[in-house]
Amino acid sequence: MVVDDHPMWRDAVARDLAEAGFDVVATAGDGEQAVRRAAAAGPDVLVLDLNLPVKPGVQVCKELVGGRPELRVLVLSASGEHADVLEAVKSGATGYLLKSASTEELIDAVRRTAVGDPVFTPGLAGLVLGEYRRLASEPAPAAGADEPKAPQLTERETEVLRLVAKGLSYKQIAERLVISHRTVQNHVQNTLGKLQLHNRVELVRYAIERGLDDA
Repeated sequence: MVVDDHPMWRDAVARDLAEAGFDVVATAGDGEQAVRRAAAAGPDVLVLDLNLPVKPGVQVCKELVGGRPELRVLVLSASGEHADVLEAVKSGATGYLLKSASTEELIDAVRRTAVGDPVFTPGLAGLVLGEYRRLASEPAPAAGADEPKAPQLTERETEVLRLVAKGLSYKQIAERLVISHRTVQNHVQNTLGKLQLHNRVELVRYAIERGLDDA
């Protein structure tokens, strides 16, 4: 699904994706429309502009990913401002691509986003990982006496989590551990469920807080 308030740009992106073999199930021109149509169409990947009328893109992302954690969101924005990138990722976006990207780069980014790989315009990936580390360095709230024991992860789940924290894509993790891409995804989903986390951002923060990125 493609969401952008500029009709010519929206139509061009939808056409390029359709010609590349993607099934474009819906398009929308404002935030409210995007939420309604995404709920009805159930896309696997949302290509989302941030600067939308009625409801901003980050709010659209937050609402839709909150309701469907398996939804992948690729932000396609004219803004390379660090604050915009970080806000998008915190709201649940899987990746962030600038509108200066070529059609080939966009198609590749959508393919990778569809399988859960984080995709960022060069230079932005390091920014996002740096923010994960900054967040993880903030003191965690004090645990209550009646807080349940931390869930136990399997050895393989911990291994996958450690590589996620180091910033590796699912494909790189699969190659490193000599397992399938689907198996990596399953481990990540199981870990999210056990830890009661909602997305990769929270998962990386959890891992870095526990020093798994240095292990």
